[in-house]
Amino acid sequence: MDPDFLLVVVIVLVALGFDFINGFHDAANSIATIIATRVLSPFQAVLWAAFFNFAAVFVIGTGVAKTVGSGMVNLNIVTPKVILAGLIGAIAWDLLTWWWGLPTSSSHALMGGYAGAAMMKVSMTIGPSHMFEALILSGWYKTVAFIFVAPFIGMFVAYLLMIAVYWGFRNSSPKNMDVWFRRLQLASSALLSFSHGGNDAQKTAGIITGVLFSAKMLDVFEVPGWVLWSAYLAIGIGTMSGGWRIVHTMGGRLTRLKPRSGFCAETAAALAILFATEALRLPVSTTHVTAGAIAGVGSVQRLKAVRWGVAGSILQAWVMTIPASAFVGAVAMAIIITFFGV
Repeated sequence: MDPDFLLVVVIVLVALGFDFINGFHDAANSIATIIATRVLSPFQAVLWAAFFNFAAVFVIGTGVAKTVGSGMVNLNIVTPKVILAGLIGAIAWDLLTWWWGLPTSSSHALMGGYAGAAMMKVSMTIGPSHMFEALILSGWYKTVAFIFVAPFIGMFVAYLLMIAVYWGFRNSSPKNMDVWFRRLQLASSALLSFSHGGNDAQKTAGIITGVLFSAKMLDVFEVPGWVLWSAYLAIGIGTMSGGWRIVHTMGGRLTRLKPRSGFCAETAAALAILFATEALRLPVSTTHVTAGAIAGVGSVQRLKAVRWGVAGSILQAWVMTIPASAFVGAVAMAIIITFFGV
């Protein structure tokens, strides 16, 4: 078998492995609230989320995949080895933060690892002063901005929804409200899982398409159908594997949730993600948006209802994600070039 073809096969499998890890790492974001409010058991919630993660393949386009695959790193310097090193960086950071129970962004880990590997390649082949030539800076501005903007969008929309719910049900008792919102939360969690799959599966699809394009197996950067279906299937199976450490942080430690607040948080996060996916074609973090939405519903009652110390720890992990995964990706690229060449 041709060694170059074998390398592409290996990288595609590693990318799908990352997608699987993304599924169980980020599954917590779409099911934490529905478990915390005891609407579904953990097992039921995981199956529910997995189904709707996959269902997005029938509706969502490929705009995010094209942004991730060709709009952030200069394809002229991308090779299958660069993508392999980037995936190593992303997977290493994802597994580490999963073990710590921190809800960091798999999306930003992927982009950080990819960028770090590309910058290291340029540094070792052309010179360190040229490393930023590996990046398409215009593609990074919005993405980096949304690290900070996305949580506030989720928080703001959730805050407004929570106020609307309180006003609309002002004559209802909390017990009656919970009866209604336990049912409505099934729909809101499904929508959040749908939006998560629609945004996150595309990121892996974009990376795999980049591998095929850089290996000259594609003439133009268009996402093949089998790539898209494989990415959605991998993230769906990964979601079924759970992510209970992060469920605990998102669903219980950040603030106390009731069915009505869980509904508002899930709906707000889903709307924000779908807006970024379809209108802006931007890769956003489900983790960031959901955490912001949960904080938003908690702050309606009073600011002290949100455990801001936990929120601060989460924020630190967010800020660290891109540079940390970029560092691991760069180290992996340096090792690959040293022992196997460019």
